[in-house]
Amino acid sequence: MAQRKAANASRATRRRRWWHLRQRWRMLGLFEINPEHEFYQLTTMIKEGLHASIQTAMDSTGQDTLTAKQFKAQETQSHEGFEMQMFAAPVFAKLRHSLDITEEEYVTSLCSGGNYLQFISNSKSKANFFVTNDKRFFLKTQSKREVMFLLSNLQAYMEHLEKYPHSLLVRFLGVHRIVIPNQMKKYFIVMQSVFYPDERINIRFDMKGCEVGRWTNPDTGGENVIKVLKDNNFEGQHIELGQEKSWFADQMKADAAFLQELNVLDYSLLLAHQPLHQDELDGKHSLADLVIRTTKSVDLQDSPTGSDPTSTPLLEPSAGQVVLDTTDCRSEQPQGAAEATGEGIPLQEINSLPKETNADSELQEFAEHHRRLLPNCKNGIHVIDGPDHRYFVGIIDIFTVYGLKKRLENMWKNIRFPGRAFSTVSPRKYSRRFCQWIQERTL
Repeated sequence: MAQRKAANASRATRRRRWWHLRQRWRMLGLFEINPEHEFYQLTTMIKEGLHASIQTAMDSTGQDTLTAKQFKAQETQSHEGFEMQMFAAPVFAKLRHSLDITEEEYVTSLCSGGNYLQFISNSKSKANFFVTNDKRFFLKTQSKREVMFLLSNLQAYMEHLEKYPHSLLVRFLGVHRIVIPNQMKKYFIVMQSVFYPDERINIRFDMKGCEVGRWTNPDTGGENVIKVLKDNNFEGQHIELGQEKSWFADQMKADAAFLQELNVLDYSLLLAHQPLHQDELDGKHSLADLVIRTTKSVDLQDSPTGSDPTSTPLLEPSAGQVVLDTTDCRSEQPQGAAEATGEGIPLQEINSLPKETNADSELQEFAEHHRRLLPNCKNGIHVIDGPDHRYFVGIIDIFTVYGLKKRLENMWKNIRFPGRAFSTVSPRKYSRRFCQWIQERTL
């Protein structure tokens, strides 16, 4: 009896240690914004204001087609001690819906009882970064110029995402301004986090495709900070995507071309990776998971043909646009009856389709819009599975316009760094170099 009690006590001690280690890892680079934190009052007001504004969006009748008036919509709600403005609310509500984010889970994540987290990194940005307690969404303060730039190009942004529903561009989910009389006026944007879930991510990169100023000392000096590494830190490494390489390169070019049209530069590719677990590798041929991923890829994006996604034939890998890769984001997710039987179905059998089907237009639409089979997880848009690793990718920081200030900076850097690659170049050159740099490092 005494030995049994001792063994139980030992197991309990180990569980407590493991729980504390997981909590420390979960909070790496993050600080809870508790009542003693300088931003506690601000974030408390933000949560209250967001709850009311999202509730308003939930109560309004949704429309399939957005109008010019909705892109310019502004609404101000008064609260005790502050005002909350929301911009183009119907537009962002539709975007959230396209990502399979329900208003209920959106408001729960943003406005639950759990405190926001402050994100601490080595970024040079003067913006404040807040993260929801579940780390699914980012809130970032922005300048008025940046917000106005986004809103003025919001229709073009939405049209690009409609044409390329699996675009790598970061998803903006809401634009707001909070006004606290006699204290502050702050614009902030809600974004989907590229790195979600992040429990197994231990290295992150921010890459622009140039060399000047693009190295970060990875040593944190014992500080609780997430070091985001840069282009020169990635030297000798590769993004190993296998069959996904062709889709990735094409989508990167499409997104960079769109940003070039907006006359912007200095955007980055956020990248993180983690090894796939053995059970994830073993589950790649699961028919149940394949059906789920097909549904997420076709039905979620409001396919214009409207056919049943579970019966939609899939493109052969040789088509270069869609790749059969059925790894789950979380290995503990149920796989359904097909996997329970232990009968994995080889991809070549799934691909053995009649040459002529009544869904050819669906296939054509799928290929033309650079779609792929999304992983079965909440953040599938930003997740790409290679043969052995899972990659989290997203293009961020799309607000820098190539105006007079940047043109003068380009002239100065040409003198200061002759013959070297720096970030301040014309959007056309930036776009071409960005895609080439990434492509050369993708296998």
